[in-house]
Amino acid sequence: MTQTAHGVEFTQQLSATPKSADERAAILANPGFGDYFTDHTAVVDYSVDAEGKGGWRDARIEPYGPIMLDPSAAVLHYGQEIFEGLKAYRHADGSIWTFRPEANAARLNKSARRLALPELPEEYFLKAIQELVSVDRDWVPSGDGEALYLRPFMIATEAFLGVRAAREVSFRVIASPAGNYFGGELKPVSIWISREYARAGRGGTGAAKCGGNYAASLIAQQEAEAHGCKQVLFLDPFNDNAVEELGGMNVFFVMKDGSLVTPALSGTILEGVTRSSVMQVARDMGRDVTERKITLDEWRDGVAAGEITEVFACGTAAVITPIGVLKDDTEFIGSEDATAGETTMAIREQLLGIQTGTVGDTHGWLTRLA
Repeated sequence: MTQTAHGVEFTQQLSATPKSADERAAILANPGFGDYFTDHTAVVDYSVDAEGKGGWRDARIEPYGPIMLDPSAAVLHYGQEIFEGLKAYRHADGSIWTFRPEANAARLNKSARRLALPELPEEYFLKAIQELVSVDRDWVPSGDGEALYLRPFMIATEAFLGVRAAREVSFRVIASPAGNYFGGELKPVSIWISREYARAGRGGTGAAKCGGNYAASLIAQQEAEAHGCKQVLFLDPFNDNAVEELGGMNVFFVMKDGSLVTPALSGTILEGVTRSSVMQVARDMGRDVTERKITLDEWRDGVAAGEITEVFACGTAAVITPIGVLKDDTEFIGSEDATAGETTMAIREQLLGIQTGTVGDTHGWLTRLA
């Protein structure tokens, strides 16, 4: 079976053993995050021919399952891979929409350039998502705050051990029903300050969404969890301990005058799609938003003086999460009894409202998938 749109053709090989309606319902009753996956995956392969010309081919939907890789595949040895994250939301009328997928497609290609991977035409990215969600639309949950998390990724599949950019690559999309990222009722989280570890360095891959950045953050995340914290904050110790980002989220500060401040992109901070959306939503509300350097000292002193009234983190998975306490062995900034701030919640409700269709989409951010 072949579907055609955007000039792209996807063949479909549907699963012979999809989850039953009862099995799917049991999963959707408590989906967690990243624990279960839908019945299918979208795949597009890339290769370079004898004349040195590369091209994308064999766009398809196939059953979800293990990927067959040669033990010498480049991704296993040199980490040549990138990924994205976005969500599909079920609206009240049953239709399914996603949020700013063009921005994810553009960021994927920015990451591809940094990791020496081939760029994927936007129409392949958008069609892969649309095809997968259309086939697995029954997996999109409808509960409050729930969505189908989409994970597009690109890996170097060529079998060789020479150190060069791979000539064979696979782009894939998998999907996972998702509940609240931090689980349960939304309440401010505690954040651990990483003093020993860095997420990324100048000239490195900090601005790319690649697995190596997250691998580098895991030991710091373990340290955070050992101290009862949900996330870890990374600083730039060579730049006055400037605030960078959390392990997987951007940071915003609400100032006493109602304006917002977020760390300026420096090449070591990921340009989050949710980050840019929060900035626009805040400006739509009449609030000033500034991107600039903000240090740990300013965070500490600003909270103590009442100049910083709220702090929150944002990202695709958790959307917006209020921060209550920032701490390490020597610091304790904020309050464990903090409640979610008024501005934080107003921005969160507006953004979620746009994504779920209860608030008007004045920026044309939504794309219908099914």
